Amino acid sequence: MGTNSFRHFRSDLPASLVVFLVAVPLCLGIALASGAPLISGLIAGIIGGIVVGLISGSNLGVSGPAAGLAAIVLGSITQLGSFPLFLTAVVLAGLIQIALGFLRAGVIAYYFPNSVIKGMLAGIGVIIILKQIPHAVGDDKDWMGDMGFDQSDKLNTFQELWYALQNPTLGAVVITLACLAVMILWDLPFIRRIKALSFVPGPLLAVILGTIMARLFEGHPDLALGGDHLVRLPDLSNGLSAALTFPDPSGLTNGAVWTIALTMAIVASIETLLCVEATDKLDTEKRVTPTNLELKAQGLGNALSGLLGGLPITQVIVRSSANIQSGARTKLSAVLHGVLILLSVLLIPVLMNMIPLASLAAILLITGYKLAKPALFKDLFAQGWYIFIPFIVTVLGVVFIDLLKGVALGMSVGIFFVLRNSYLTPFHVVEGHDADGPVRRITLSEEVTFFNKASIQRTLAELPKGTHLVLDASSTMNLDPDVLEIIQETKKREQRRGAKIDLVGVKPTRKRSTK
Repeated sequence: MGTNSFRHFRSDLPASLVVFLVAVPLCLGIALASGAPLISGLIAGIIGGIVVGLISGSNLGVSGPAAGLAAIVLGSITQLGSFPLFLTAVVLAGLIQIALGFLRAGVIAYYFPNSVIKGMLAGIGVIIILKQIPHAVGDDKDWMGDMGFDQSDKLNTFQELWYALQNPTLGAVVITLACLAVMILWDLPFIRRIKALSFVPGPLLAVILGTIMARLFEGHPDLALGGDHLVRLPDLSNGLSAALTFPDPSGLTNGAVWTIALTMAIVASIETLLCVEATDKLDTEKRVTPTNLELKAQGLGNALSGLLGGLPITQVIVRSSANIQSGARTKLSAVLHGVLILLSVLLIPVLMNMIPLASLAAILLITGYKLAKPALFKDLFAQGWYIFIPFIVTVLGVVFIDLLKGVALGMSVGIFFVLRNSYLTPFHVVEGHDADGPVRRITLSEEVTFFNKASIQRTLAELPKGTHLVLDASSTMNLDPDVLEIIQETKKREQRRGAKIDLVGVKPTRKRSTK
């Protein structure tokens, strides 16, 4: 991290405070959902912030334990029957990611279309809103950071939302509304023009206000919050080292450990690359993250996290978007948020345990709205169906299934439109005459691939009887052998119908030397 990172210290420090406040309950919630010790989530958050933040080339991305891996982690720990064995798999997954970085696998990130990335962001925004409403009304039985549609209690997101709204906690509702009001007020232009106030981020002020209100409500039975409504850091009274778990070296000869490691490496890498693309889209300065370096940074982070007893790490869009919307300018914000998690665990656990989850839910509600603004849907709709349909399919897939499957659905629909357009796109056709009658000339493009097979086959099949067709390949640099075979077969067939097909301008294929 160079000296340039400190140029925006006044922007990055407040942003890091907000990300820290959001990250702590998410780290704890993901650890709880993963069936792992709570401290393992915080270790992953610390390493994701400090280690990955320092090495990564991402200016605004924030890494830590990911909700998308919680089910894999829970299943893996159950399958192996040992958390230390699972930690060995985390270390190996990190080493595999480092290898992927050296193999330049980060290029995969450049193949995600904008409509799918924007759909992923909007889908996550919708999920955040749906998932945080229960916490906003005091229903905190589900873990903070849960992003899945189907729940372990057999209820889905909308059923959980319905039950949460049936029996709200008055104190949580009041705190949520007050925090939302403060953050909306803080975004108004007249507040931003007051220099002294502009240095205090609205979300941080909202957390302070929520904490004070929670303390004031303690003497009022109708408003008082219980322990389940507050942040709960693990007890480290015996010291941090006593709470650490270390990997079991015997896992190196266990085939199941290697299988889990490979699975986690692939899933974590894909989630990271998706989040890198999404974060770069949100960056107002439009900086580009070097994806191969990101894989190496994530790999080193996972190797260290596993060695120290932490959960697997990815870049996380919830924290990254909160970072951006809080005014972060450089990677210093991500690094400081990791430092703050470490200090909070060691020095101020009592103070952290006073923060109501409702105030954090208010922050995430604003974050979710900014990711899924109605204006975004309107803009994508105006760009045409071939853009809007992959976008909306991705949104629905992310909301109703999960992030990776939602993106896969959006990609599939996007590929369908590419193939459809390739089939429907007409060639450059010129009608003319020669001494024998009408001539139709079709000029082929520079690249004629198997994607064009259907379109060419349709055109050749619709030739009128007796037509003279000239296929001009003089500008074609690459003529797919499949397409060439179709043309030659059609040429023979059409001769019997009285049609004439000439293929001109085909460049001879260069034979490779066998010497």
